[in-house]
Amino acid sequence: MKRLLISLSFIICHFSFSPVGAQNPIVQTWFTSDPAPMVAGDRIYVYTGHDEEKADFFWMYEWRVYSSSDMVNWTDHGTPLSLESFSWADDRAWAAQTIERNGKYYWYICAHSKLSGGMAIGVAVGDSPTGPFRDALGKPLFDDGSWDNIDPTVFIDNDQAWIFWGNPTIHYAKLNADMLSFDGPVSIVNQTVEGFGAPNAKERDRQVKYADTYVEGPWILRRDVYPLNKKGKAAKKPQALYYLLYAAGGIPEHISYSTAPSFEGPWTYRGAIMPQEDTKSFTNHCGVVDFKGHSYFFYHTGKLPGGGGFGRSAAVEEFQYNADGTFPIIHHTDEGVQPIGTLNPFERVEAETMAFSRGLHTEQNTEVGVYVSDIHNGDYIKLRAVDLGTDGAQTFTARVASGLQGGRIEVHADSLRGPMLARLDIPGTGGWEHWQTLSANVRQCPSGQHDLFLVFTGNKGAKLFNFDWWQLKK
Repeated sequence: MKRLLISLSFIICHFSFSPVGAQNPIVQTWFTSDPAPMVAGDRIYVYTGHDEEKADFFWMYEWRVYSSSDMVNWTDHGTPLSLESFSWADDRAWAAQTIERNGKYYWYICAHSKLSGGMAIGVAVGDSPTGPFRDALGKPLFDDGSWDNIDPTVFIDNDQAWIFWGNPTIHYAKLNADMLSFDGPVSIVNQTVEGFGAPNAKERDRQVKYADTYVEGPWILRRDVYPLNKKGKAAKKPQALYYLLYAAGGIPEHISYSTAPSFEGPWTYRGAIMPQEDTKSFTNHCGVVDFKGHSYFFYHTGKLPGGGGFGRSAAVEEFQYNADGTFPIIHHTDEGVQPIGTLNPFERVEAETMAFSRGLHTEQNTEVGVYVSDIHNGDYIKLRAVDLGTDGAQTFTARVASGLQGGRIEVHADSLRGPMLARLDIPGTGGWEHWQTLSANVRQCPSGQHDLFLVFTGNKGAKLFNFDWWQLKK
């Protein structure tokens, strides 16, 4: 998030986006900012903000959730939390993070407070990673009228939960076991040249060129590492190392980090992780997680068509820590990460599960949940690492709805113009949420792993149909 006014000439950009081989941004149906990953069971969940389209500021009113089991095919779980969930909030649903404790999921958010007129930290709670969520307190967790109270990050270290937040001041506190109250006072991190590359914001000298400057978007974590001695040999016993990652450098931002022997410091500035690059966004916001033996770095760019500094999108890169626990330099890519699992098409696949798409949005209702909408001729969904097995398939089945003339779903293997496995003709069903389940014969079905493309065709310019789920059947 930024509290600064930026000249429009700086932030408005146009970008020609090519989907060939692309995995980033990981969501193409909406703008998804400030990604915060969390692992639960065999899935990874990413909690994001939602930048409104054609915005000229950070106009944001809800948070969204996406999940994956293979890091490439992401399922849209819609909007389980919004400003309306908090009676005390009225604007600016900015960066947030979710964490699990004792079977409950705590979603720490920031929003503009009706009570104080500043930004405030709140918390919602749910029984599953996708909710439903409710305001756990009916009031802010922290609200002192300051505009510093943004971008909360949380971590549980040996049963002790910690929370950090702030721009440009770094606040931190211990959380009680209930995750809804503080265990002691809220403290301020004393920023120094040694700890963060520059002193506290009020102490900075404009005439001095500092090594770096903390801005916002903190992310905390702890790892056990084997420090290296002067000869470069790793210690025999691991030591706990605490990390504070953050957006740094002003505008445009890059991602830097500091480390410490505990969350209370003292902090040592370590340098940049993701340097300033042409991401089409003047802000950045990171989240780091290990999942199925891999380490992932989430961030955002402005690289979707129509995107930019106020239209940001979540992206991810895989990386490996250095031997001493430090971060390597991580560059943003359009290619993103490789699959670490496969998708089973013989089980029901939600239409809103996709590795990449063009031209689509998602919506949700109480009957079917999230579904794919805004489908026009030439739009498509790509799925990666689909395991077609060895026995083939006989039918392609889909649940669809159309208020007009309908259209077609063509199933292609390996590319948009690859071999056509099936073609499903979709008539008008009597309404945009009047659902029908239709099937078509599979003409051919290769064995093994393939990318699948669901290509939508029909009358040019017209909305064709809505799409709930699909499945191959043997």
